[in-house]
Amino acid sequence: MSLREQIEALGARESGSYSAEDFALFNDFKSALNRGEVRAAERDQDGKWQTNAWVKRGLLLGFRMGTIVEMSSADAGLQFLDKHTYPIRKFSPDDRVRIVPGGSSIRDGAYIAPGVV
Repeated sequence: MSLREQIEALGARESGSYSAEDFALFNDFKSALNRGEVRAAERDQDGKWQTNAWVKRGLLLGFRMGTIVEMSSADAGLQFLDKHTYPIRKFSPDDRVRIVPGGSSIRDGAYIAPGVV
């Protein structure tokens, strides 16, 4: 089964308990998003943006699968709570992106192209 078929099948299940395999599948989905291999929207032949409904359902699935956890940083001095399935994404200089001090946080599962500020 393709990643799309697996995510659609998992999303069609009733909410409830999820297995380690379910979370591994969701992590594979987020990894494909991080690499830009899977996109929530893409340009069609006419240059118009078209959403990929299955990707949207996969993103919403992550919120359904997640539990609220604290994601606060001791440096920030602020408290942050969010779903454990979407932690803040970590970057290194090898990623060739700029994240300025006091800037934004970027969730795991978001594609950020090299050169982005």
